[in-house]
Amino acid sequence: MENRRKYLSGVKGAVVKLGTQLLADSQKRLDSAFLRDIAQQVVALRQRGIAITIVSSGAVGAGLRELNLPTRPTDLPRLQAVAAVGQRRLMDAWAAAFEPFGVPVAQLLLTREDIDSRARFLNLRNTIAAIHELGAVPIVNENDTVSTDEIVKITFGDNDILAALVTNALGAQLLVLLTVVDGMLDGNGQPLRLVAAVDEVRRFARAEKSELGKGGIDSKLAAAEMVTDCGQAVVVANGRMSGVLTRIMDLEPVGTLFVPAARKRLSRSRWIGSVRPAGAVVVDAGAAAAVGQRNKSLLPAGIVRVEGRFDRGDVIAIRDPDGRMIARGLSNYASADVERIRGRRTAEIRAMLGAAAYDEVVHRNNLVVE
Repeated sequence: MENRRKYLSGVKGAVVKLGTQLLADSQKRLDSAFLRDIAQQVVALRQRGIAITIVSSGAVGAGLRELNLPTRPTDLPRLQAVAAVGQRRLMDAWAAAFEPFGVPVAQLLLTREDIDSRARFLNLRNTIAAIHELGAVPIVNENDTVSTDEIVKITFGDNDILAALVTNALGAQLLVLLTVVDGMLDGNGQPLRLVAAVDEVRRFARAEKSELGKGGIDSKLAAAEMVTDCGQAVVVANGRMSGVLTRIMDLEPVGTLFVPAARKRLSRSRWIGSVRPAGAVVVDAGAAAAVGQRNKSLLPAGIVRVEGRFDRGDVIAIRDPDGRMIARGLSNYASADVERIRGRRTAEIRAMLGAAAYDEVVHRNNLVVE
């Protein structure tokens, strides 16, 4: 319990993600009794001063049931149509679950672009804060009805990654990923209660996915890594366990607790770490060591190749000679200018660009090491 107390006792804001399979009953319908139980727990935690933001899957599953479709469509237009039908049903179910407690709910539908844009990222944070101030519960879901790639390519990973991005946007102290199993299991099938680093348990991950959902344990580990790297805790637990949310907050050994990194990232760094890079630069071994190991700025002299097109102020990936992404950061130059100055020394660049020259392509204050 002492480990849990260290990481969970000060939680004032948490994001709770529920997967499609968890929300469905034996007939694959939205389980209204289960949603009401979750709502009751959320209300109880609100009364303890803990703001809960819900990330809810289930729109496609609800749409399948509403339209009497036996299987999930594979073509984008039909899949989006199913999501559009199911999203209304999903929100109706959540509204009905909270109604007995006199608590309204607010719907937020997000696409990946809402995270990639700094202005929209900040607006998301401010909007959710305002919803809490007004006494409502935010219900977040991927905007399957308009996204053109995530719903098929699984960029968000069954909302696990979306939940991690929302956690980082809010600076919430805890992400709870509720699933149908009791957290991570070791090689002998025994539950792991405490994980100090995600890399320690990757070998136990299984590639299984539920019939209705599109994520798996790999996406949960990716989400856990994103959040713990920013200095926040993650718990993966069985959502069907009685009183699971209140038991987590009461420090009971429920599910698997992923320990946060000692250093907490500031809001700007959390955003840089969340954005899809607009392009990339490949650096030599010396620059890779300086950036990745010594947290130094990226200088033009160490760049050997430019990949893709990007503008000044875009987030770019920094790759080592083997192509591995070692960091990402805000570029001081557009890709065309980086191509001109790569491999050159500062004096040469100043002679070429004059007053417009920056010494660094990416300054260390705008850089996040992977």
